[in-house]
Amino acid sequence: MSRIMKAILLGFLVGIAGLVVSPLHFTLGIEEDTGLGLLFKLRGKRAAPPEAVVVSIDRESSEALRLPDNPDKWPRSLHARLTEALVREGARVVTFDIHFIEPRSGEDDAMFAGAMKKARNVVLCEPIRTGDIPLSEGDGSSYSSSHNIVKVVPPIDLFCKSASATAPFTLPRIPFKVAQCFTFDPGAGDSPSMPTMALQLFAADAYGDLVRLMEKVDPGQAGKLPGDCSRALEARSLKELMRKTREIFESNPTIAEKMVRELETSETFRADPYRRRMVMSLINMYRGPNHRYINFYGPPRTIRTIPYHRALALRKGAAGEAGTDLKDKAVFVGLSESLLAERKDSFYTVFSRANGIFIGGVEIAATAFSNILEDSPVRPVGLPVYLLIVLFWGILVGVVCRMASVGFAALGAVGLGALYLGAAWHQFTTANTWYPIVVPLFFQTPLAFVGGVIWNHLDTKKEHQKIKKAFEYYLPRDVVDQLVKNLGDVHAGSQTVYGVCLFTDAENYTTVSEALDPAELGIFMNRYYESLFRPVKRHGGVVSNLAGDSMLAVWAATTPETSLRDKACQAAIEINRAAKDLYQPSDPLQLKTRIGLHYGDLFLGNIGGGDRYQHSAMGDIVNTASRIEGLNKHLGTRLLVSDEVIGELGGFLTRELGTFLLKGKTKPIVIHELICRSDEAEDKLKAGCEIFAGSLDTFRRRSWDEAMEGFRRCIVHIGEDEPSLFYMKLCESYNDDPPGEPWDGVIHMEKK
Repeated sequence: MSRIMKAILLGFLVGIAGLVVSPLHFTLGIEEDTGLGLLFKLRGKRAAPPEAVVVSIDRESSEALRLPDNPDKWPRSLHARLTEALVREGARVVTFDIHFIEPRSGEDDAMFAGAMKKARNVVLCEPIRTGDIPLSEGDGSSYSSSHNIVKVVPPIDLFCKSASATAPFTLPRIPFKVAQCFTFDPGAGDSPSMPTMALQLFAADAYGDLVRLMEKVDPGQAGKLPGDCSRALEARSLKELMRKTREIFESNPTIAEKMVRELETSETFRADPYRRRMVMSLINMYRGPNHRYINFYGPPRTIRTIPYHRALALRKGAAGEAGTDLKDKAVFVGLSESLLAERKDSFYTVFSRANGIFIGGVEIAATAFSNILEDSPVRPVGLPVYLLIVLFWGILVGVVCRMASVGFAALGAVGLGALYLGAAWHQFTTANTWYPIVVPLFFQTPLAFVGGVIWNHLDTKKEHQKIKKAFEYYLPRDVVDQLVKNLGDVHAGSQTVYGVCLFTDAENYTTVSEALDPAELGIFMNRYYESLFRPVKRHGGVVSNLAGDSMLAVWAATTPETSLRDKACQAAIEINRAAKDLYQPSDPLQLKTRIGLHYGDLFLGNIGGGDRYQHSAMGDIVNTASRIEGLNKHLGTRLLVSDEVIGELGGFLTRELGTFLLKGKTKPIVIHELICRSDEAEDKLKAGCEIFAGSLDTFRRRSWDEAMEGFRRCIVHIGEDEPSLFYMKLCESYNDDPPGEPWDGVIHMEKK
């Protein structure tokens, strides 16, 4: 077979592999979570339409009104006042994303009911009780999911009779991130959702235009509908009217197409762009799928937001703030704050952050309303287009990666991937079209590259197979892949590499070994080491040696790589957590793990004879890592690293603990405590580290009393802190017996 035929074959195999994995539920979830999320991140924040406004129930309003944080406990007379204020300011529709399923104060309920009846534009939310039901697959989308529905719970009867309409608002989470919403909820009998109901009220004046337009293309169907929706509003039957209208559009999809053509050619609507826009929004709402992907505009409060207590004060601009004009606006009232992670009506979206900034359900409702109004939801490409993209992309990258050398294949794959991502971003930004990202870029491209490299180097791989087989008797396969080309024969001795040594030791091992018989101790230690091995393996390390309760793990490469240190630190943090989570507080026997890391030159030596060899790490780096681990006993810490490990390495919260001359060493070493990943660090902990750093600087300037006070503040700020106590004792000692001059700040450790 020729080289080009092999390349085409590889391309077809990659394309077919993409087609096979594409319909898997797991793949669809990753595509929605990662692919769509990446497109949103690349696009960034965009301006929200001005028609939607959120009135936020938040802590600021709770404090200003002297009310509890829980909005369910707010007096409903307050909602009555708010409704009156919003209507007075010209709001076209007011939607409450609050549950009113239980009666409260009779007087307050009557006030709110009266305000709604007078307003004639209020929509109330219907809570949902959940169970399993599939999403509709009739929208032409290549992505699907499932949703849970059992029962719609209406507001109390008094409010149902007073509000213009009630509607559910269900947000499917896949698996926990919100990306979609319903327009007509199949779990609630195809009931219009809250944003859809709000849009119908918002565009109520245009409903008559919709019916008259339908009369021109299908008089028979138009005859089933009233000339406008005023009677439905009077009879509180807007929901049934919308269902009936929806059924007409679903029964004959060509009606919508004919209506759009008629709308585009109508001189009447050309002369009135606003009327044309409202009618077009209604057509798109009724003819579209029953669930749509939400086109988020940005992080929380991207949609114009007015705190509840300020909205109460609005009276033709009486609040004195710019941008408070509510005339002809759709106002959504509900829980909305910048930090909502702990609130019941908070949702994780593509713009959520690790620090807990979630988005409130009311802002999602306002976003969905704006999407329908603009006809700008996220639109996945149709299934045929999706399949063609996956197939032809697989062929393209397969041919490139098979025909080129390793270096050019990598450049080609990256270049093509960048072009594809750029094109997908452009389509998403300009047309809200969602092209697949995960399967082409994160599955097929790596698969094509790996397949091409393997195929191109098959002969070389066969030549190395015997060497690899010999080394695999005592080395994990990934380490063999890194080192086999330089190590040569199994009897060749050792080689100098760059590496990180991670050394662990366990407290109370002697006590545990005395309390258990050998068989029990073996089971106990197997469980302990299993919790340590998993993070090491997950982050590409190798367990080099075990001795009793100690473990030595190594990350090594023939060239200096920052990734080695990063992986070792990630593994150390996970080991620290795993060791803490291994036992219940009530367990009588526990091992507490201490960890030390050091980086530098390392000898990987082949030790043994006959048919049994062991690959061991040798050198001063191993001894130093052991000494660093032992320093934990004196500082009361669990995870210490040298400056060589953490220096210039981002992504972690650390604090320098000082410069130490360890037992048996001749050169001092700067020691840091590795606390956690930066994105997991609390602000309070960061501030405590800054206090400690300042106190350490004062200590080095020999200001013992001032340093002691700083370390006390550190303890007050972050709680019990053993390193601070260590330095406080040292300061007391130096007050009585100061170190001699000159003093370089190095702390001499006389014990291991």
